Amino acid sequence: MTQTANYRIIHETAYRYSEPVALCQNQLRMRPRNQAKLKCHSCEVEIDPAPASILRHPDYYGNMVDSFSIESLHQSLLVRVTSRVTVSAPDAENLASAPAWTELASMVRRGDKPVDWDAREFVFESPRIELSPKFADYAREIMQPHTSIVDAVDALTKHIHNDFRYDTQATDVNTTTEDAFLMKAGVCQDFAHVQIACLRSLGLPTRYISGYLRTYPPEGEPRLVGSDESHAWISVYAGSEVGWVDFDPTNAVRAGTDHIPMCLGRDYDDISPMRGIVMGGGQPELKVSVDVLPLD
Repeated sequence: MTQTANYRIIHETAYRYSEPVALCQNQLRMRPRNQAKLKCHSCEVEIDPAPASILRHPDYYGNMVDSFSIESLHQSLLVRVTSRVTVSAPDAENLASAPAWTELASMVRRGDKPVDWDAREFVFESPRIELSPKFADYAREIMQPHTSIVDAVDALTKHIHNDFRYDTQATDVNTTTEDAFLMKAGVCQDFAHVQIACLRSLGLPTRYISGYLRTYPPEGEPRLVGSDESHAWISVYAGSEVGWVDFDPTNAVRAGTDHIPMCLGRDYDDISPMRGIVMGGGQPELKVSVDVLPLD
């Protein structure tokens, strides 16, 4: 029987501006996408002030994008996305049939099967990921004793977790992957980018996943509404029979039903949750609140 978990997710993004904004145009990538590990039952996007126009379309990777424009003066902006989803755990028996990681890299390079060609685009450089021998050497030393792609990436995931320091002050959204690698510090975005760079440098297709992580309050204490956060991890192609397998280097685990995937891309630049431009506004203040509520 497949293990599943049901959630309601409320993601609020609030801006307050020191001066009026005359025009803003934004893109949202906050809608859950139906996939092997997730089924989206409902998703509602609320925007205040009400946009003059809003369009919804899939991007190149199949993520749903809400593009909106507000064309009246305003000094605040609130975006609330409420979703209800079911997350499924990976099939352990299926993972046991994963190929050797060295053989997989060769198969992808040759494009042995049509599905391998679909995976190959995630083996190249992308805006935030530079391929380098230093990334390959770092990963190879850890993965070499392991045969299966799943076991090898498990080992690398745990090694990065132990070798790097989680530090919210060490990096920001613009920190390069190479700088995070040299500092051996950062947040989930940095951990994911470093592991992607390592695996792609070995010829293994790897995707960047944005989503949410179910958190647990300390024993005896109530859960705090709005205290959860967005999260990022990676997904590795494990051959045509197994498909994509998700790993979380920030927490040294293979992603299960506590991980709620939303969007996928080559790196953060492809799937930042909200991006846009404003005319005016002065100094903005940003507040983000995420609530992941289990429904089981």
